[in-house]
Amino acid sequence: MCHCNDNLALRPMVAKFKKEKMKREYIQVRCSIYEKKLLQRRAARAGISLSEYIRATAFDKNIVERITPEQVETYQMLVQYKNNFTRIGNMFRKRDPKLAKEVEDLAREIRMHLKNFKK
Repeated sequence: MCHCNDNLALRPMVAKFKKEKMKREYIQVRCSIYEKKLLQRRAARAGISLSEYIRATAFDKNIVERITPEQVETYQMLVQYKNNFTRIGNMFRKRDPKLAKEVEDLAREIRMHLKNFKK
């Protein structure tokens, strides 16, 4: 028996599936001008459309904003500071343990901020 017609039977289901994937329904939401501009700005920072941003937030999806060059520069500067404070703490460990502890605490605090930056 020939199974060539089996593919023809699947075509309507595939077409129906593709139609369901397309977004054809509209939902109107009222908001203030400020809220609209804020949503548009956040969507732009995430690099997605306003509709996609609102859908993602409605379904509790994690939205990652794009990193600006200024943020990258700040991140690199904080990494350098953390490394420098760690080195300074190591230099003073034997001479002045209290100062070394303060400097190490500062380096640890910077490290915590760097970890939060990655989220």
